Amino acid sequence: MTTIAVVSAGLSEPSSTRLLADRLAGAAGAALAGESAGPVEVRNVDLRPLAHEITDAMLTRFSAPALAAATATVVEADAVVFVTPVFTAGMSGLAKSFLDVLDKDALTDMPVLLGATGGTARHSLALEHGIRPVFAYLRAAVVPTAVFAATDDWGSDDAGVLDARIRRGGADLAWAVRASRRQPQQADALPAVTDFASLLGGLQHR
Repeated sequence: MTTIAVVSAGLSEPSSTRLLADRLAGAAGAALAGESAGPVEVRNVDLRPLAHEITDAMLTRFSAPALAAATATVVEADAVVFVTPVFTAGMSGLAKSFLDVLDKDALTDMPVLLGATGGTARHSLALEHGIRPVFAYLRAAVVPTAVFAATDDWGSDDAGVLDARIRRGGADLAWAVRASRRQPQQADALPAVTDFASLLGGLQHR
């Protein structure tokens, strides 16, 4: 069983970000199935309902149950599709905050397919200059193809171009899964936290 965690940081409902995430996951699943890689399971992680828990985790380093389940889904997957809207030439604050509450080693060697949405194609370079470097820092195995979808890409005469990019991204992720050196991970995606009393005790003994 190959599992793909699909992280969508869309802020609206319905969301073009979620639509792109689903299509990328579908393309990757189809590519894997075409290579007789066995069953593929897609597990969705929508960040919008987790916004308050993500903020709390940043402040307290404590993961509430729904966020703990979401991070476990991502950390334990064989591959990740990560799609965010573009704001101010970068990923959304919600998307970045979710990555911030993960342990710095949680995505090491994880095959990742990146996607982004925005109002116009002028935001497309944010994928390469604002988003890919974050995953490089996390040492994820990001595939070469990243997919940006502007508003005009949906349902236009050029929709076939977007479809081709989606299929190529899915094929890239399937290849990365086959070549992955990712080791099985534990569900504990947040670092261990020393309780405050123990910290005070350590100071008292100095």
